Amino acid sequence: MIILEPPIDIGRDEAAAEAAKELSKATYRQSGDSLIERAIGKVLEWVADLLDSLTGTSPSGHAGLFMLIGLIVLIIVVVLWRAGVLRTSHREKQVVFDTARPRSAGEYRAQAEQEAAAGDYAHAIRSRFRACVAELTERTILDERAGRTAYEVVTDAGRAVPELRDPLQPAALAFTEVVYGNRPGTPERYAAVVAADEAARTARVLVRG
Repeated sequence: MIILEPPIDIGRDEAAAEAAKELSKATYRQSGDSLIERAIGKVLEWVADLLDSLTGTSPSGHAGLFMLIGLIVLIIVVVLWRAGVLRTSHREKQVVFDTARPRSAGEYRAQAEQEAAAGDYAHAIRSRFRACVAELTERTILDERAGRTAYEVVTDAGRAVPELRDPLQPAALAFTEVVYGNRPGTPERYAAVVAADEAARTARVLVRG
């Protein structure tokens, strides 16, 4: 005996409403409008149109179910992308410096101040954290090891000067979230990095005899 499953009646308006409800959540609004968001909106509209046509011609509703599953998968991908998970899965790409010849701490610091004055806090956070790491290197708290990530800076500097661990942790988080996690640069995040940079400049380093 063949048991027929009840038809799944999912119309265009219902699918579009559900998609809009998902994409209106705070997770999707953290970085504002972007080309990716507009492109995803067009894709969702196309999926809704296709879903409407398929559910209207499929007696069992199976095609509509498959399309709904595809829509859910797309939403999950959007969530992971906007949260930065898909872009921060490779640790080796989260290095502080993207050049083999970093500038001096003073040069990075001056650049950060100009960017902050212009309201460009995302770039200011990147430059100021690099100034902090360059300062730690110039003071020999850190060695010249290339490819160090922000969290490795916290570990290595905190091991050498424990009092640096607390100010460096929020700065490393701000740097990683903004530069690699698609989070917006804000005055509050920049202030955390400035505090870490100041701590790097004034920390007392014990000279072992």
